Amino acid sequence: MASYHYDNNLKYADSHEWVRQEESTIVVGISDAAQDMMSDIVFVELPEIGAAVSAGEAVAVVESVKAAEDIIAPVSGSVVEVNEELIDTPELVNSDPYGAWFLKIDVNDTAGLDKLMDADAYSAFVDSQQ
Repeated sequence: MASYHYDNNLKYADSHEWVRQEESTIVVGISDAAQDMMSDIVFVELPEIGAAVSAGEAVAVVESVKAAEDIIAPVSGSVVEVNEELIDTPELVNSDPYGAWFLKIDVNDTAGLDKLMDADAYSAFVDSQQ
């Protein structure tokens, strides 16, 4: 069984996104477990700034040599910033999954945050999937 790093300051979705709350903004990335399962990340498709997003819907795409996966919005709101560095260097997701964020969402409704797991719960969830 693989050993993954978890950040205790983040919340996690069962679709393997991590979330960090910065006042009314939510920062979204993918977990160490997700990047490891996907293998080498080769492409990232980010949303337009200003795009409306809905909790539970695809908001971005990450592609690896193995597969393409949707990044799911954990909350509803609008995109206020994207990490353009990932367009030219998508492999940053592999080398620093908790530093290589994908997008920031200005939150309309924080209800989706209640469904997220803390690091211990997410670790147990990942272990149960292997």
